[in-house]
Amino acid sequence: MKKFLSWLLGIIAVIVLGLYLTDYNYVLKGIRVVYLTGHTTAFIDDFKYFENETISASSNPQPWPKAEDYNTVEPTETLIQTNEALGTVAFLIIKNDSIWYENYAEGYSDSSQTNSFSMAKSVVSALMGKAINDGYIKSLDQPVGDFYPEFKNTNITVGDLSSMASGLNWDESYKNPFGITARAYYDDNLAETILNLKMVERPGEKYKYLSGNTQLLAMVIQKATGKQLATYLQQSFWQPMGAENPALWQVDDEDHRLVKAYCCIGSNARDFARFGKLYKDFGKWNGKQVLDSAFVAKSIQPRFKESPEYGYGFWLNKHNGKEVFAMRGILGQYVIVIPEDDVIIVRLGHHRGKKGDDPFSKDFYTYMEEAYSMLRANS
Repeated sequence: MKKFLSWLLGIIAVIVLGLYLTDYNYVLKGIRVVYLTGHTTAFIDDFKYFENETISASSNPQPWPKAEDYNTVEPTETLIQTNEALGTVAFLIIKNDSIWYENYAEGYSDSSQTNSFSMAKSVVSALMGKAINDGYIKSLDQPVGDFYPEFKNTNITVGDLSSMASGLNWDESYKNPFGITARAYYDDNLAETILNLKMVERPGEKYKYLSGNTQLLAMVIQKATGKQLATYLQQSFWQPMGAENPALWQVDDEDHRLVKAYCCIGSNARDFARFGKLYKDFGKWNGKQVLDSAFVAKSIQPRFKESPEYGYGFWLNKHNGKEVFAMRGILGQYVIVIPEDDVIIVRLGHHRGKKGDDPFSKDFYTYMEEAYSMLRANS
């Protein structure tokens, strides 16, 4: 037995040494954060295991009003079953800018922080629009090379990054522990990883979803504004939109403190919903123009006819004849907006439904259909 243990420890030591020598030691952090906490992938509370920047709550909080018939309609059986099966921890229906239905599970509440995952991409795109408004970035057509010489001769623009049309060689693989996506999530120098990307396709010609695009865009915004992205988010949106609670944004490590911009804002359903309202109202917040209306309108329309599912930082859909735009995270984090009916649906939770050929998984449609069934039951 002692011989076996010595042999096993020796094998482990060789593997660990090999990971350090080949610069894959971040895999050890992934194992520690995920598998040693009882998970098999990233999870909604994992920000507790990373360094974070804090986004302060607004000094002028603006609570969502509650509808007169708030929570008077029971959820449908299908919604109950879906929420239980997929581990929903927060579900909101906002109608006419008032909370009409709200439910939390597993001890989560209206102030609980959970990971946004890729919903953060919509937030970063909004920050790009704000930086253009503020004069830090000239337009969607400004070259990334103006900010980073590594991309000087690529012709990639900030708009290409936001609309997922950069042509960079990022590999959007979530299962490969040695891939760039895992490295970006667990390694300690995210900027170095991003600045080593190369252009392999002509930019600005077609859509291809790459998280590295958003990360590079965030680095451009930081360089253009001279502000940490978490600070710019607080000043640009969290403060004027009256966010009631502070939020967290994961950073790569305590030395570099670059936010993981393609993911990882820790906030709650009510405050995430504010971005749905802002875009529904074409950049106005309670009568004040916070974001340029033309930019918002462009953001929630497809850039490429061949890829109608994506605009600039937002997912797009047409369901039952109604235009829909959404923020979306990998575990079924959603802010779904149906402007025609002044409806916002927010769902946060542990899992999303299975995804086939459709750009959206089945649960995305279920949340809309069952919310409408509830609304109809009250009419």
